[in-house]
Formats: sequence, structure tokens, C-alpha cells
Amino acid sequence: MSDHGYTPRKILGLRQGVGIVVADMIGAGVFLSAGFMAQDLGPAALLLAWLVGAGIALAGTRAYAAVAEIVPRSGGEYRYLSELLHPALGYLAGWASLLLGFSTPVAVDAIAVGAFAQTLHAGLPARPIALAAIALLTALHALDLRASKWTQDLLVWVKVALVIGFVALGLVAGRNQWPTWQPPHLGTGFPLAAFMGSLFFIAFAFSGWNAAVYVAEEFEQPRRDVPRSMFIGCGLVAVLYLLVNWVFVANLTPERAAVVFEYEQSRITLGHLIAQDLIGAGGGAVMSVLTIVAFLSAMSAMMMIGPRVCAAMARDGFLPRVFADRSGRPPVGSVLLQGAIAVLLVFTQQLQQVLTTVGAILTLFSALVAAALFRVRFSDRPGPRPSAGALTGAAVYIISAAWMLYFGFRDSPGLLLWLGGVAVIALVAYLATGRRHRQPAT
Repeated sequence: MSDHGYTPRKILGLRQGVGIVVADMIGAGVFLSAGFMAQDLGPAALLLAWLVGAGIALAGTRAYAAVAEIVPRSGGEYRYLSELLHPALGYLAGWASLLLGFSTPVAVDAIAVGAFAQTLHAGLPARPIALAAIALLTALHALDLRASKWTQDLLVWVKVALVIGFVALGLVAGRNQWPTWQPPHLGTGFPLAAFMGSLFFIAFAFSGWNAAVYVAEEFEQPRRDVPRSMFIGCGLVAVLYLLVNWVFVANLTPERAAVVFEYEQSRITLGHLIAQDLIGAGGGAVMSVLTIVAFLSAMSAMMMIGPRVCAAMARDGFLPRVFADRSGRPPVGSVLLQGAIAVLLVFTQQLQQVLTTVGAILTLFSALVAAALFRVRFSDRPGPRPSAGALTGAAVYIISAAWMLYFGFRDSPGLLLWLGGVAVIALVAYLATGRRHRQPAT
């Protein structure tokens, strides 16, 4: 399908790409997930789960790097599934990305910004601050591409510096002996079901490793820099996550880590406990500042890349043209739409359910993109073919995703019903567009 003369403004390079990936990945998940996991997994199993999660994310990165070379266009799963499998799947993935992959985490992070602001000064109003954060970032990303890029660069590197500082504090001032605690729900043998279930928490924490693909057309050299951005960004975050979780397991017991179950009321993360233990009462305030910056950076990344999915759908005729982007301009309508959805979702969040549901949805559609590589390999589609390494990464990711989803659906049947309901509604909406989808021009 024609893009009606749309010409993207190419202002992104490798540094910005890595920053987008890192910003989108580091958010609430890494400071909370170990608390949930430690109730069923011992230290070794918990760290192994994070290592496995890193391996799965890197395998997915390898597959997406090949897809990004085959389809060097913006839109992420919507674009890839539409072109490589079927437009209906792309449409479903597009709505899942807009509502779950981006708008829901934006709302979760905005709520956290308001709540952590209250930990710095009890008189601050949490919900108005959350709404103000969404409004401010929406405006910055709607006004101008360079303002969007500048905002994102500033927030991500401040966040990285703060996370590195937290890790350094834990390694230098904290305990580094192998922990001896055991989970309270200790069974016999290896806790396979709990281990697989924990991977959904980790999938949520690692989500964002593919962030660069959503803005691929805005890179100066997309076929080179989009894959590199994903590999470098995911690798850096994987190392940070392993170090952060080592600090947690070496310095906290499951009983203390259970504070995450009261997170929505107390706004105490595992990082707060560590900071308070190591540097005193002021440590909580320092950690709150780190957390607010982390959440704002993640929100900014999602406000930058999420609307590109909506804009791509609008250019293809599945949404009104008001949501499409114009040459050299950000997709203002899509940015405003995502901001509005996030504002509505601010009033409806339940953290643990979000961690599981969003992780499952993102895993499913990422696995479908990886599966599309095999269709490309054995089809007569013109253009580059995926290498053996890319197919191996895709196979590892698909098998891991299928195994995770099996345990997720087995242990939470409601998750399957919820996913099926969303799929039916989205596919009905796809048919109701009354338009025959045509492949976008390459």
C-alpha cells in the first residue's frame, strides 16, 4: 500500500538506538520481580531464571535482527506479521502493542512516578503527578522529532548512571557471600512450574529489547543500526539485570523481599530496602529518585516508539489518517491517542496481573515474528534470506516461548480466555474496516 508520499526524517543513529532499547527495557520489573520469585525459588534457581531470560531475549534479538534486515520499516510486530504472515495477525499485534505493549506500561510507570514522588514529600498528590507526567511526555514527543530525541537521550543516560551506581553500592558495601536462605514455598526437587512461571515476570522486565524496530525508518542506516542497537542494548541490560539481582539475593531474604506484594500501597521496592540498609534513612530517598527517573525514561521511550505502530496502521488504512505521521513530523494524532489511553488506564492497574499478562502477550507475538523467519526461508519471497544463526535464534525463542505459554495457560486458564477474547474483538474490528489490506510498498 502506498504511504501517500510519506518520507521519514532520518535522525537516529546507533547511540540513539541503544538508548531507546535500554530506556524501554529498564523499568519497574527488575526492582520487583525477584521479590515474587523468591517465594518459590532459591537463590540459584532465581539467578538461573534471569540468566535463562537473558538468553531467551538475546535469541529473540537474533531473530528480530534478521527480520529487521528483511523488512527495514517502522511498526514492529504489526509491520512484520502483516508482511510476512498475514495482515490480520499484524492488525491484532498492532492493537496488542498499542494497548498492552505500550499504553499499559506507560500507565503503570506514571502511577509509580506519582507514588514515589509522595515518598519524597508526603503532601504531593500522586494521581495528578502521574497524569502530569503523561501529559508532559506526550507533549514533548508530539511537538518535534528533535525535542523527542533530546528528551529520550537525556533521560536514558541519567537512568543508566543511576542503575550502575546502585549496582556499585551493592557490590562494594553489601554482602557478597553466597546466600543460604530458602524459599518459604519449598518443595521437593526442582520447582519447574514456578521456574517457568517466573519467566513471565522476567519477560516483562526484558520487554523492550526489540524497541528499535518500531522506529526503524527513522534510522540513517536501518539495516545496520537497528540490529546492532538491539544486540548492544539487550546485552548491556542483561548484564545490569544479573548484577542487580545478585545484589538482591545476596542481601535480602524472601521474608523481607515479600514487601513487593504490598508495593501498590507502600511503594517500597527491593532497591529501597538495599539502599536503606547500606546508606541509612536517606537511602530510601535516593532510591526513589532513581526509580522516578527510571520510570520517566521508560515512559518516554514508549511514548516515542509506541505511536509509530498506530501511525503505520493508519498509513495502511486500518485507522483514520489523523493518526498517520507526516514527512519530517512525529505522528501527533497517535501520540495523543496513546497518551489518552494511558490516562484512562491510570485508574485500572493491578501490578502482578500486568506483569504476567503483558509478558505473555509480548512473548506470543514476538514468537510469531520469529516463526515468520522460517516462512521467509522456505518461500519464494524476493530479498535477503535468514542465515542459519538467525533461524537457530528463532527456534530457541519459539521453543522457549511455547514452553512458557504452556505453563502460563495451564496455571492461569483465565489468561487464555482473556487472550482469546481480545483476539476475537480485534479480528472482528479488522474485518469491520471493510478494506482489503494490500502489502505496503517496499
